[in-house]
Amino acid sequence: MGSTPVEYLIESSSRAHFSGFHMDGMQALSSQAGQATTSVNQNVHKQPFIIGVAGGAASGKTTVCDMIIEQLHDQRVVLVNQDSFYLNLTPEELTRVHEYNFDHPDAFDIEKLLSAVDMLKHGKAVDIPKYDFKSYKNSVSRRVNPSDVIILEGILIFHDPRVREMMNMKIFVDTDADVRLARRIRRDTGEKGRDIGMVLDQYSKFVKPAFDDFILPTKKYADIIIPRGGDNHVAIDLIVQHIRTKLGQHDLCKIYPNLYVIHSTFQIRGMHTLIRDAQTTKHDFVFYADRLIRLVVEHGLGHLPFTEKQVVTPTESVYTGVDFCKRLCGVSIIRSGESMENALRACCKGIKIGKILIHREGDNGQQLIYEKLPQDISDRHVLLLDPILGTGNSAVQAISLLLKKGVPEANIIFLNLISAPQGVHVVCRQFPRLKIVTSEIETGLNQEFRVLPGMGEFGDRYFGTDDE
Repeated sequence: MGSTPVEYLIESSSRAHFSGFHMDGMQALSSQAGQATTSVNQNVHKQPFIIGVAGGAASGKTTVCDMIIEQLHDQRVVLVNQDSFYLNLTPEELTRVHEYNFDHPDAFDIEKLLSAVDMLKHGKAVDIPKYDFKSYKNSVSRRVNPSDVIILEGILIFHDPRVREMMNMKIFVDTDADVRLARRIRRDTGEKGRDIGMVLDQYSKFVKPAFDDFILPTKKYADIIIPRGGDNHVAIDLIVQHIRTKLGQHDLCKIYPNLYVIHSTFQIRGMHTLIRDAQTTKHDFVFYADRLIRLVVEHGLGHLPFTEKQVVTPTESVYTGVDFCKRLCGVSIIRSGESMENALRACCKGIKIGKILIHREGDNGQQLIYEKLPQDISDRHVLLLDPILGTGNSAVQAISLLLKKGVPEANIIFLNLISAPQGVHVVCRQFPRLKIVTSEIETGLNQEFRVLPGMGEFGDRYFGTDDE
């Protein structure tokens, strides 16, 4: 049977589409498809992007949060204040409330905070308490629904490692101590009904020592430090731009910063449609697979180090550009990985390419059969080639061999056409400094550990050794 023209498939792909866990707005496929949706697609929740905002009291954390929320007006954003999770004071503590240190880590109910964030993270609504600073109790609560972005704000929000591990981005608002004190006096006398003497006494006795002992040391955990707080519009604009980029990525990219999925276009979706179609001829399969492989290889090369270089153009002008990484080689996992060699050679003239053969029997029966690698591979950056990342077990064997040969983990870039979430988890967790570059994230694996929706046995279809 002949294959469907790519122009038709690209035009068709302009409808709503999804890959992996992106299921928002997905419509029922036409009855033409006639295939039942696999159970792995059901009840998949999109992970929120969690931001932590820390800093000293009155440093401008809330202003920064409000400005981020304002710029993300087209997204669902929820703000969770650490202040909501102060412990209720006991009757004995109430009699000595002026001696109670509200800036100490022990003043917060961290377990309750963790539980609330975990529920939001898993798509469940939660009741967030509201702390009354006059009665020093959690008297009421507010209902918070799951959102695309969760902002956790508080002076000690970075103190507990379990809370930090939940965050995709950590921001520390760094404001001068005199400015913070002036703001605190204005806030506590106006909003909390305290006199200025009480505020100054609490500042010298508790606030400043706690900042030096507990808050300032957490600054080292921040991904971004914002001087001047809400007055730093440039920093906030850059943060919002980064958040928007992350929201447009696959959920796994938020978890693993070493995972890169090339930007999808209708051309890419059209080519994926062709090579996934069981009726596509070998000639068309190879042609469009090669085009996709070339895109993945080019994207992978973009992650290599470079040096600045100046050249003189034919107009005798000086052009400042970059020089390519010279110490580079490819390693293909036989035999599907060999399909990616031509694209690599087309991009890198004269590149050395090594081979690794791993026998696969079921899910766990991996055995290294053969390897032939450049002798100086430990001094090179390595592009590891395998079009399908399934369970990740073969990849782990291949990567482990490269590490034994002396290749630094950070020098390995693993190139795939498609990747199953299970394989991504296995590889990224075990090798966090390695980079994975792929063109699409799949839905998952079936009971035979085949990638879904997948494209069948890639090597057989590419090299023409399938049953037909």
